[in-house]
Amino acid sequence: MPAEARTGAGSDPYEGGLRKVARVVLLDPRDRILLLHGHEPDDPADDWWFTPGGGLEGAETREEAALRELAEETGITEVELGPVLWRRRCSFPFAGRRWDQDEWYYLARTTRTETEAVGLTELERRSVAGARWWTCQELTRAHETVYPTRLAELLRTLLDEGPPAGPVTLDPEIV
Repeated sequence: MPAEARTGAGSDPYEGGLRKVARVVLLDPRDRILLLHGHEPDDPADDWWFTPGGGLEGAETREEAALRELAEETGITEVELGPVLWRRRCSFPFAGRRWDQDEWYYLARTTRTETEAVGLTELERRSVAGARWWTCQELTRAHETVYPTRLAELLRTLLDEGPPAGPVTLDPEIV
């Protein structure tokens, strides 16, 4: 989950406190969701899957951050953001520090399924191992760690019922 933590010039100057994050639940025409494969920078065995996204930079809105992060992490730019599906607060250790985040998950669809990370930070280059499209069934059967932890259930509800009338607040996750 934490590979979205950004460092370096011109990026999110996160130094503690509650970090504002925008994420994208990106679905393809077959209703598969795109997840990135991340790991601790110095321990590839400590790995997980997570949605594209990251922290707001400067005065950008969450919508602008979601689209920028999606483009940087996947090369996909031909999307229109839909509604905010979920909101989540989480706290986790990553790269030697604790990250406390307020995450908003936006729905988006794309017809493009090829991905190319074109704008990763140095930390992301050391901690993002690739991307994969997952079906809801694959997520349900997965033994890998996926964030948010109930993603398979959340995706099934989204596909069966459509977007919620308003953002659903997910239980806080502390790792």
